[in-house]
Amino acid sequence: MTTQNKKQQEYDDLTQIKYIGGHDYDGIRELDNRLPPWLKYLFYLSIVFSVSYLMLVFVFEDDSVIQEKEYQKEMAAVHQAEEQEAEAAPVEKKERTREEMVAAGQVTFEKICSVCHGKFGEGLVGPNMTDEYWIHGGSFENMKEVVLNGVIEKGMISYKNQLSNQQIDDVLTYIESLQGTNPPNPKAPQGEKYFPEETTE
Repeated sequence: MTTQNKKQQEYDDLTQIKYIGGHDYDGIRELDNRLPPWLKYLFYLSIVFSVSYLMLVFVFEDDSVIQEKEYQKEMAAVHQAEEQEAEAAPVEKKERTREEMVAAGQVTFEKICSVCHGKFGEGLVGPNMTDEYWIHGGSFENMKEVVLNGVIEKGMISYKNQLSNQQIDDVLTYIESLQGTNPPNPKAPQGEKYFPEETTE
């Protein structure tokens, strides 16, 4: 076999690229093409990145790349914020004046309660809130029980899932402030007269 024929067997006639021995499929022979430089360097870069990432996770245990630690860190921050809010809430409640509670309660009353009890508490479908007579008791506790549990047979629904405890306390404080007022067209008294318990010091 001449040297020229040997070269034709080892190299492609068109590209002069060497064939890879043993890689013949249906008459197609694979050439020993080199990778493009950009692909080769990208491959090297991926190796460096993989090694660096594994070092950060398993050797240095960096919180920024470990999702479980990052999740725990975020949840700890949320719990801390909730605790601070819970601690601040009682203080805020103690600092509120009666005037502030009455003003807040009036907003809720005009938005929800006035539909049945009138804008000034004079009574419409529901009873008059300005007189001394109460169907289910006139104490703060009695009124709160009615607001929380409702009186379905009288058309009074429960508001325990619609109003917060603070909103309920505010609106009842406002209703207490209506006692003795003289609204226009008051509804006739209903229920029994309530005598507030006198406190002795």
